[in-house]
Amino acid sequence: MMHRMNLVNKIFVIIGFTLWVVIKDAFPQLYLDPDASVNDRVNDLLGRMTLDEKIGQMVQAERSYPDIDTVIKDYFLGSVLSGGGSRPGTKPQDWIDMVNGMQQAALSARLKIPIIYGIDAVHGNNNVYGATIFPHNIGLGCTRDSTIVRKCAEATAIEVIATGLHWTFGPCIAVPRDIRWGRAYEGFGETPELQEMMAQAAVKGFQGDSLGVPYRILACAKHFIADGGTLNGQNAGNAVMTEEELRRIHLPGYIKAIEAGVGSIMVSFNQWNGVLCHANSFLITDLLKGELGFSGFVVSDWNGIEHISGDFKTSIRTAVNAGIDMYMEPSHPIDFITNLKQLVSEGSVSQSRIDDAVSRILRVKFRLQLFEQPYATDAWIDSLGNTSHRSIARTAVRESMVLLKNQGNLLPFSKVNGKILVAGAKAADIGSQCGGWTISWQGSTGSITTGTTMLDAVKSVRGTENVIYAANGSTAENVDVAVVVVGETPYAEGGGDNLEPKLTTGDLNTLANVKSLGIPYVVLLLSGRPIILGDVITDADAFVACWLPGTEGSGITDVLFGYYDFTGKLSHSWPVTISQEPVNQGDSPYAPLFPYGYGLSFGQDAISSMYNLSVSIFPNPANDIITIRSDYSGTVEIFNAVGKRELISTLKDYQQSIDISNLKAGMYLLKMTSGSGQMLISKFIKN
Repeated sequence: MMHRMNLVNKIFVIIGFTLWVVIKDAFPQLYLDPDASVNDRVNDLLGRMTLDEKIGQMVQAERSYPDIDTVIKDYFLGSVLSGGGSRPGTKPQDWIDMVNGMQQAALSARLKIPIIYGIDAVHGNNNVYGATIFPHNIGLGCTRDSTIVRKCAEATAIEVIATGLHWTFGPCIAVPRDIRWGRAYEGFGETPELQEMMAQAAVKGFQGDSLGVPYRILACAKHFIADGGTLNGQNAGNAVMTEEELRRIHLPGYIKAIEAGVGSIMVSFNQWNGVLCHANSFLITDLLKGELGFSGFVVSDWNGIEHISGDFKTSIRTAVNAGIDMYMEPSHPIDFITNLKQLVSEGSVSQSRIDDAVSRILRVKFRLQLFEQPYATDAWIDSLGNTSHRSIARTAVRESMVLLKNQGNLLPFSKVNGKILVAGAKAADIGSQCGGWTISWQGSTGSITTGTTMLDAVKSVRGTENVIYAANGSTAENVDVAVVVVGETPYAEGGGDNLEPKLTTGDLNTLANVKSLGIPYVVLLLSGRPIILGDVITDADAFVACWLPGTEGSGITDVLFGYYDFTGKLSHSWPVTISQEPVNQGDSPYAPLFPYGYGLSFGQDAISSMYNLSVSIFPNPANDIITIRSDYSGTVEIFNAVGKRELISTLKDYQQSIDISNLKAGMYLLKMTSGSGQMLISKFIKN
C-alpha cells in the first residue's frame, strides 16, 4: 500500500512540475526583454530553470570534448573554452564558424541561454595566428605606465572579438616573489603596488568602464590567491604565510580589480598554509565574496577541483560549498553534472548555493548583452594584427626594456655608420621573442606567427648590406659592433619551473665567440624573469633586459638606435646567485645584483668609464688590501660567490683602501653605488 502511495505521489509531482513549466512559459519571458533590469531578468530566468539547466550553466567544457555541440544542447552548458593551443584552424573565420556553431546548439535548447566562450588571451589573442602579440606582463610592469597597459588590453579585446570570443582569462595579477617559478612572467612584478597599478588598467582595457561596453570582453583576474608566493617558486605549491602577509602582498591587486568591475575571478591551484585554494571557503566565500563584495562569478582553474582530496563527487561537494561558481572541466563535464545533481538531491549541496552560482553567471551574461548579440560576425576580422595594434605593441616594447649596463656609452648605436654583427639564433626567432602562451600552451621556437624579429628590425634601420648575421657569433667579416641575442627557450606553467634559471651552453658559446672578436657588444636578453648572469654582465659592454617582447621587434631597435631613450625600470630584484632567492624589495639584508626599480638611460654609465674607476690589488703575498679609485663618491659593497655581502664601505675622498684579510680565497663581486643611484659592477679574485 505504501509503495502505491509513493508511486501516486511521484506521478502527481511530475504532472505538477510539467504544468508549472507550461504555465510559466506561457507568460511573457521577461529575461528576453533587453529593457528590463539585469536583476529582474536574472530572477525571471532563474525561476524558469530546472535543476539540470542550472547545473549546466555552472560547467565549462573544452572545445575538443567529443560531440561538443550535442553536449552543449543536451546538458545546457554555460561555457566552453580553448585550452592553450586548442584551436579550430589557422584562420579567424575558423574561430567564428566554430563559436557560432556552438552558440546555435545552445540557443536550440528550451530557454535559449547563450554560452560564453573563454580563452587565455594573456598577451594578445595569442592562440590565433597573425594576432598582435604584446609583451608579457613582466615587461609591462617595467614600463610603470598603466596607460599603455590599458591600451594593450583594449587592443587585445578587439582582436578577441574579431574571432567571435567573449572572455579572456586575464589579467594575471600574481605577485611573483621567486624567479624559480615558471609563471613569473605572467605577473607585473614582485610588489603589490605594481599589481594595484596595472590590474585596474588591464581590467578596464578588457571590459571598458563597465561590462557591456561595445567592443569589450569579460576579464578574469587570476589566480586567487598567493600563486606567486609558494615555497621555492613551485608551481601549484604551498604558500606558507600569515594572513597579514597574504593581505599585504597578494590581495591589493584583487581589490583594485574588483573596484574596476572585474566580472570573473579564477581560483589558484596552490595551497595557502596547506589548504587548497579551490577548497577554501574562507578565501572564496568569506573574503572574496563577503568582505570584498565581489559580485561576479568565481571560476575554477583547469580540472582544478580534482586536486582536492577524496573522490570526484566529494571534491565537487567541497568546491561548490567553498563558493566556486563555474567549473572548468575540460575532461569530465558530464560526470560533473551527474555528481552535482546527486549532491543536491542528497542535500549535501543546497539549492540556494546553486541559485547563487547560476545567478552570478547569468548576471554577467546579461551585462555582456550575450542574449541580444550571441552570434559572432566577421566585421572585425581586419583588426587582427592590424597596424594600429602593432603600433601599440611597439610602444609597449620600447617602454618595457631595461638598460642594465652601458659601458663607455656604447648605446645608442649610430643610425648610419659602421657594420653591425647580429649574433645568436634567437635574433631571428619570433617564437623566442614571444615566449610561452603563444600559439601553443608552452610556446615554441621558430616562425610560429607573423612579426618582426630583432634581426629584421636591425636590418630595417641600418640596411641589409650593413648587417652580418651569425647564429653562433663567429664571423670572418670586418664588423664594428655586435648585438648578441640570448635567453630562455619558451615555456609556460610547470615546464618553466627552474631551480636555477641561466643561459644555455649554446648561448654562452655564442657570447664567447663574439667576445673573441675584440669589438664592443651589447647583450639583449630574452627571458621571462631575471636569470643568473655570472660573468656575462661583467664581460659585456652593454646589457639590456628585453623580457618577452612579442611580435614587434622594432620596438627594441627604436631604443638601440636612439630614436627613443630607455625608460624601463626593473619590476623584479635581480639576484647575484640563485642562493639569494627569494630576494625582494624590503628584505633585510637586501643585496641583489640590481635592485628593484633599477634602470639606466642614455648618458648614465653604470661601469668604470663614467666613474673612471679602477680596482687594484696590492702586490703583497697576503693579498689583503684592495684599493678603489674613482672620480665619484659612493657606497662600496663586496659579495662572495653565493651572493652574501661580506663587506661594505664608503668611498669618500675618491680613494679607499679596504682590508680583505678576512675574506677566503675566491672570486668576489664589487658593487659601487653613487649618491645619484648609478651603479658599477666589477669583480676581483683573492688568491
